[in-house]
Amino acid sequence: MRKIGIYAALIGLALIILPYFGLTLRLFGMIDELGQTPAWAIKIGLVVVGGVLFFMGKPDEETELELPEENSAE
Repeated sequence: MRKIGIYAALIGLALIILPYFGLTLRLFGMIDELGQTPAWAIKIGLVVVGGVLFFMGKPDEETELELPEENSAE
């Protein structure tokens, strides 16, 4: 779920930021045709839902590193 959350939040942020540079994501270009208010609601919703999915998801498995024991020959 964390990966889906990251992807949704990144797409939402890209949809918000890219039009300021004259760019858009071709796949999500139809969102802007719905009107200004619904488009902003969808973009902000993607960021919020992505954040929720990221923080509600299970953390990745932590791998414990075992340090080699130092054998001192004194």
